[in-house]
Amino acid sequence: MKPQILIVEDERNLAEAIQLNLELEGYATTLISNGQLAYNLLIESGRNFDLVLLDVMLPEKDGLTLCKNLRENKIHTPVLFLSSKNTSEDKIMGLKSGGDDYLGKPFNLEELLLRIKILLKRKIQDLEPDQQEATQANSVRIGLGEVNFKSYSIINKEGTELTLTKKEIDLLLLFTNKPNQVISRDDILEFIWRDKQASARTIDNLILNFRKYFEADPKEPKHFLTIRGVGYKYLA
Repeated sequence: MKPQILIVEDERNLAEAIQLNLELEGYATTLISNGQLAYNLLIESGRNFDLVLLDVMLPEKDGLTLCKNLRENKIHTPVLFLSSKNTSEDKIMGLKSGGDDYLGKPFNLEELLLRIKILLKRKIQDLEPDQQEATQANSVRIGLGEVNFKSYSIINKEGTELTLTKKEIDLLLLFTNKPNQVISRDDILEFIWRDKQASARTIDNLILNFRKYFEADPKEPKHFLTIRGVGYKYLA
């Protein structure tokens, strides 16, 4: 699945050049030239992206404010600022606003592509559960049941011991290491299945299983929540 990159840039020629080169590199892109429209897309509609390329000086809402808004709304999508304001003070302000990286204009295309790859790789690494912590805490309570990561087994809400698949255990490990955080379907597919073919329906089926195992009422889940249009959240 192609990484989704949002380009928020009001210099049309530059924006289209970036978009063309990213698509040639295999990325899927969306282009917006207005800060408020980007706010509406990211926060109001909850559209999920793997990375945001963000200009600082934008119509209606500047990039620094937009980035702060994202972080205030618990949206942790990596943000790479692109700006002609490239003094040390400008870069510090960008990072303080919640940005992950800052590249001054004009920039080298190869450097931009490299920084994008680094941020996308870091995003996946941040999803990876802490294996040492999981080993130390072999068993974790989930709702009305318990999971044992070492034996690949659970005790469900009826008190029955069941053996799970590796994918089920990997997904439970991901959720329990990222409690109360929204995790997108794309991130789950990338982390759990890597390069193998899978679909959002596959994830949906695993979530349905988890609700049957651990929820008092699977139709009214308290722990495995669907965030419509985005992904899932596990509430500990």
